[in-house]
Amino acid sequence: MRSAGFMIGLVVMLAHLHVGPVMAQGTGLSFSGLDAVRGLPVEMRADQLRVDTGTGETVFSGNAVLGQGDMRIAAPEIRIIYAPDDGNRIQRLEASGGVTLVTASEAAEAQSAVYEVIAGTVAMRGAVILTQGQNILSGDRLDVNVRTGQGRMDGNVRSIIQTAP
Repeated sequence: MRSAGFMIGLVVMLAHLHVGPVMAQGTGLSFSGLDAVRGLPVEMRADQLRVDTGTGETVFSGNAVLGQGDMRIAAPEIRIIYAPDDGNRIQRLEASGGVTLVTASEAAEAQSAVYEVIAGTVAMRGAVILTQGQNILSGDRLDVNVRTGQGRMDGNVRSIIQTAP
C-alpha cells in the first residue's frame, strides 16, 4: 500500500443524534483512532492481489487484512482507489462482504464500508454495530465525518449506554 492518511473508519451511532450529547455519556463518532494512525506504514495481507493501473484500483481479496498502527480492518475484499492525479495517494477505500474495523478504542462491524480519504468521510452499511468500551450502538447505516467528529446513524437504531453509578 502507499502513503495513507487514513484508515477506515467505520462504525455506528444513535439515530439523528449529534455527537455532543452522546460523547457526554462516553460514546462518540469521532473515529479519533483513524487520525492517530496517519502517516504510519500500512501493511496488507490477503490470499489474492489484483492491480489495474488503467483504473488506478488495487483489490485485495480472500481474508484481506489492512493494518496501520493499532488500527486493523478485515473483510473478504478490500478495494483501494488511488487519486488520479497522484498514484501514491489513496482517494477511497472500499471494504465488502462483512467488514470488521478495530482501533485502540473502538470496534465496528458492517456488511460494507467506504472511506473517502480525501473528503474524510466514512460510510458503513448493513447491520452496523459499534462497540466503544462497554457502550454498544447499532443500526442499518452510519455516516461519519472523521475531521469534524460528527456522525449520524439511521435505520433500526439501538443503543446500550453504560452510565456511572
